[in-house]
Amino acid sequence: MSTHNLLTYRPNLHFAPKENWMNDPNGMVYFKGEYHLFFQHNPNDSIHGPMHWGHAVSKDMISWEQLDIALYPDDLGTIFSGSAVVDWHNTSGFFPNEPGLVAIFTHHLHEEGKTPVQRQSLAFSSDQGRSWIKYEQNPVLVHETKVDFRDPKVMWHNDTNKWVMAVATGQTISFYSSLNLREWKFESEFGERMGSHDGVWECPDLFELPIIGKNESKWVLLVSIGDNPKLESGSRTQYFVGSFDGHRFTPHHKDIKWLDAGKDNYAGVSFSDIPEMDGRRIYLGWMSNWRYANKVPTYGWRSQMTLPRELQLQQKQDSYAVIQTPVKELDSYFSKSDSLGNVVVSDDSPFQLELNTPYFMFDFVMENVDAASYSITLHHTSDQITTLHIDTKKNLLLLDRSQSGKVDFSSNFTHVQTIELDCTATLKLCAVADSSSIEVFVNDGEYALTSLIYPDKICSKLSVSSEQGTINIVKGIISVPSE
Repeated sequence: MSTHNLLTYRPNLHFAPKENWMNDPNGMVYFKGEYHLFFQHNPNDSIHGPMHWGHAVSKDMISWEQLDIALYPDDLGTIFSGSAVVDWHNTSGFFPNEPGLVAIFTHHLHEEGKTPVQRQSLAFSSDQGRSWIKYEQNPVLVHETKVDFRDPKVMWHNDTNKWVMAVATGQTISFYSSLNLREWKFESEFGERMGSHDGVWECPDLFELPIIGKNESKWVLLVSIGDNPKLESGSRTQYFVGSFDGHRFTPHHKDIKWLDAGKDNYAGVSFSDIPEMDGRRIYLGWMSNWRYANKVPTYGWRSQMTLPRELQLQQKQDSYAVIQTPVKELDSYFSKSDSLGNVVVSDDSPFQLELNTPYFMFDFVMENVDAASYSITLHHTSDQITTLHIDTKKNLLLLDRSQSGKVDFSSNFTHVQTIELDCTATLKLCAVADSSSIEVFVNDGEYALTSLIYPDKICSKLSVSSEQGTINIVKGIISVPSE
């Protein structure tokens, strides 16, 4: 690509800031027909810097309108991550006339020569998030000893009739409760000897999820794990499944569960106040990795969000897994271009399809007959490819982006990303490829793999090949942008 401008690598289906730096999604809330996305934003540069809350709204979570900055730094510090809720019953006292939005965020103060101080504060809006007033008695929650004390995620807990906050506290998550969002009481702390402690714990989210096919639900706690330079993975997100009584979270398992097998899904949380009639739990993550987030090769803007995903819970024997599928709102951005059925692929007979679109999606049901391995390859250009490789002997799915285009900004970027799963069985593989990303969903969302790529163009051809045997594309749908 000869020119490198603001539009290079810019996504079609994913939110990215008009310019400058973005990281964690914040304050995600639905109110009066709009999805609100706030985000960690440095409006002065395309690398991480003094944090503000940027702001965008959408009717469908795919097409976004960026609005003015919502929250600016002040005497209490810069504006770190947090959440937003609709105060339907004026528990806060901020809304005498009709319900409004309350943002709960971390003030981060780092004065030269001093230890950083992190405290929780409030802001409120009576005009659908277009303007914000910071609460005059901020901060509303401080901790005397914890240096890491941030990323408050607040929800209304029906059973105890109060607000509950999950806040990241070093290597744990602490829970607080409140009747009015202004005064908070400590309830419990979770995390010791639980899950992964490879990095600092960040960006918690706590919510109830229905179990697919059952008339019951469990509580899910998301915890993002910061980058540890000693480990190959970089930053990533784990989750716990358990119960919550308004005071304490009790996990049902001791094993580590990762939300995404890819490198580029971090700090994700879910929308608050999705209407009961809708009933979905909708999640969105920051599509990057702290290992190279400041170095990705975009010009004038940096970072994008994942596609919004509906989360559900699947039970297999005593184990629970979070299932992720792209939201149905995505469907209207696609139309079917090709439909395949029972296409046999062998060593000397690959399947190939010319594609020349700014983004596309494929949905394949793959049956392994007797192949040692098979691959789905995105041919971006004649010499740039991204490969999804299924090794049926080792039971591994691998995503290789080492030849996907611009990769030289980080040695970590070229590492292969893997999922361990039963590859001998029939596999359902769905992927959405945008101008600088591919999101793979395996077996109806049982596994997700989110990956950035920086090719000169997203696709010129899609091919399916097999090694040492035969596979069958039982069913295949390739979808391209709708007219």
